[in-house]
Amino acid sequence: MATQFDKDDASLAVVVGSGAGGGTLATALAQAGIKTVVLEAGPRYEIEDFVNDEWEMFNKISWLDKRTTSGSWQVARDFPNLPAWIVKAVGGTSIHWAGASLRMQDHELKAASTYGDVKGANLLDWPITLADLEPYYAKAEARMGVTRTNDIPGLPGNNNFKVLKAGADKLGYKKCHSGRMAVNSQPRDGRNACQQIGFCLQGCKMGAKWSTLYAEIPKGEATGNLEVRPDAQVLTIEHDAQGKVSAVVYADKSGQLQRQKARIVAVAGNSIESPRLLLNSSSSTFPDGLANSSGQVGRNYMRHMTGSVYAIFERPVHMYRGTTMAGIVTDESVNAPNRGFVGGYEMETVALGLPFLAAFLQPGAWGRDFTSAMDSYDHMAGMWLVGEDMPQESNKVSLHASEKDKHGMAIPNVHYDDHANDLAMRAHAYERGRALYDAVGAVRTFPTPPYPSTHNLGTNRMSEKSDDGVVNKWGQAHDVENLFVSDGSQFTTGGAENPTLTIVALALRQADYIRDQMAKGAL
Repeated sequence: MATQFDKDDASLAVVVGSGAGGGTLATALAQAGIKTVVLEAGPRYEIEDFVNDEWEMFNKISWLDKRTTSGSWQVARDFPNLPAWIVKAVGGTSIHWAGASLRMQDHELKAASTYGDVKGANLLDWPITLADLEPYYAKAEARMGVTRTNDIPGLPGNNNFKVLKAGADKLGYKKCHSGRMAVNSQPRDGRNACQQIGFCLQGCKMGAKWSTLYAEIPKGEATGNLEVRPDAQVLTIEHDAQGKVSAVVYADKSGQLQRQKARIVAVAGNSIESPRLLLNSSSSTFPDGLANSSGQVGRNYMRHMTGSVYAIFERPVHMYRGTTMAGIVTDESVNAPNRGFVGGYEMETVALGLPFLAAFLQPGAWGRDFTSAMDSYDHMAGMWLVGEDMPQESNKVSLHASEKDKHGMAIPNVHYDDHANDLAMRAHAYERGRALYDAVGAVRTFPTPPYPSTHNLGTNRMSEKSDDGVVNKWGQAHDVENLFVSDGSQFTTGGAENPTLTIVALALRQADYIRDQMAKGAL
């Protein structure tokens, strides 16, 4: 029988969210003998519930609760109710991600020191170094089965990758390969090898792609120390007279309010829901929101500089066959300000099915240009551009002044303006992406605007000083010693790399810290 803990058990670790951060942290705590409850807002699906139908899975697993947007970013014009493309289900966005697992670089953790005073950017050095992270990166790579690490072979390159690699070679790029991916290239950890069936963003039918849903949480549950409660939308976090968190209030599947007592609380609801929860947990002790004495909760929202380039060729490519993100060019991820911007970006293969490509290619478009591109779908190659965007204090997640969700909780508004550095980087990336495809004979190339992003970062950032951020180097709230942030919202800056590997590494590091502090009686 599955473990069930008492709601009045005040000895529990309560984790809000079950994605890459929350699911990993909860499993690591359970494996360390700590009784842990995960409260997940969405339902629990298993691998057999996944289907290779983009729209069906999008509507089944995506976080589609109403949100509003503001600011000059293109997403606010094209997708005003969908600022982020994340998952509301057990496993979180680790169901949806493509698997790219890259370590952040040393200079990215020292952005303020490296880039200097960038006008309009709220840059800060991380309070941890690459040396602090390296042992946990190694643990994360081994745990997730990242290809091209730990003697795990790379995945085969599909046609989309072969086009990318040929173009990269022509441009003189040196760092292009079909890794590093948390997708099994051979059977491992009780899970299948990738069968190259594609459509990885809708949930992996093979279970080859690492996800907390089936690669972490079941291991935690097997210890008897982990209970996962799906359909549990957390509304507020309560604290005692000393200002320590003491309980979490959530709405269950029927809409009834429940209260779970807690020894510690870890918030891992992604960079929109996590600050929303803290802001909604205001009290007389924390009038501006829980753990928000700095005023930084919700601020410095980052989503990575993104965009795509697609190209049509004379001969078929069939980009949709094989892994969605089949290879990466990392040469442009260096910091080379002579390009006209600080920081760098990655070029990563991407393939969308026809329905999503039609939605994202040029939203609202119609006519011959658009339909001729659709007609050439099987002759198309695609890349996604992802780079470091600048944190700005004015880019923020805040509570809507009047609109509430079905539980009476204020919905979030996501405000974002591209920084001048982001615009310069995107222009450079579009130019290089088109040049790569032109070098191998593209008939036509076209850049596409940014999609709603899965890379949502900042909003509860790490800082050395309590005035500058929300949490310390352990993801522990500066204001509340038994409150933690365990997702990408703790990122001080974004780097150019896909963030999941870093989120997992930070969760494993945080789990060690919580275990040690509990053993000492400090938590």
